[in-house]
Amino acid sequence: MPKQKGILPIQGTSGNITFYKSGDGYMMRGKGGVDGKRIATDPAFQRTRENGAEFGRAGAAGKVLRNALRNVIQNSRDNRVVGRLTKEMMKVVKSDTTNPRGARTISEGNVELLKGFDFNINGKLGATLYAPHTVTIDRVAGELKVDLASFIPVNMIAAPSGTTHFKIISAGAAIDFDAEVFEVDSQSTDLLPWDSASTAAINLTNAVTANNTHPLFLALGVEFYQDVNGTKYSLKNGAFNALALVEVSGN
Repeated sequence: MPKQKGILPIQGTSGNITFYKSGDGYMMRGKGGVDGKRIATDPAFQRTRENGAEFGRAGAAGKVLRNALRNVIQNSRDNRVVGRLTKEMMKVVKSDTTNPRGARTISEGNVELLKGFDFNINGKLGATLYAPHTVTIDRVAGELKVDLASFIPVNMIAAPSGTTHFKIISAGAAIDFDAEVFEVDSQSTDLLPWDSASTAAINLTNAVTANNTHPLFLALGVEFYQDVNGTKYSLKNGAFNALALVEVSGN
């Protein structure tokens, strides 16, 4: 894809060339494509319509999940999380073995495929938190738990330069993708010093309605802070905070 160079970035369309801004900078591409009315009616584009319908469901489901976990995602996300999550949601849609192509849904798919998804590609949880931890989802009790035994922060947390403090965060959500509604509970430790002193054991319990019939999601993360004259600031605006889906239970 051609990339714009020069001191004056351009956006818009001129002739058959469209100028636009992406995550890779200011780009340009040739204008073209098939008429929208033809895509909507021509039998030759049946597969295109089916793919479009399923992509739309994947995008909507990704938005619902992001909204449900917004309280923890807003400090631990990269600028491409929307597209990356939509891609993973498409895998869930395609795992639906009940409905025909074009009508496949998230609710009939395997949402457990989302386990391990990192919301910040610049701060992956697996490369940040090395402290042994267990995660459990008790659907009957409506409890999504994270338990960490005592650990030494400087040995078990890979922190970016400038870190003086950190906290462990978690969130549990029950999501009805068909109705696009959810319930969520988030928890966190206090700010803890990133040093060589052992922490106490950490136990975070996120509660949702007991005997829940919807997919359940448990997210775990680490946020980094810097102490400046007694005030704790989010380090580099959270650029290296980690957050991932560590457990998922389908309905």
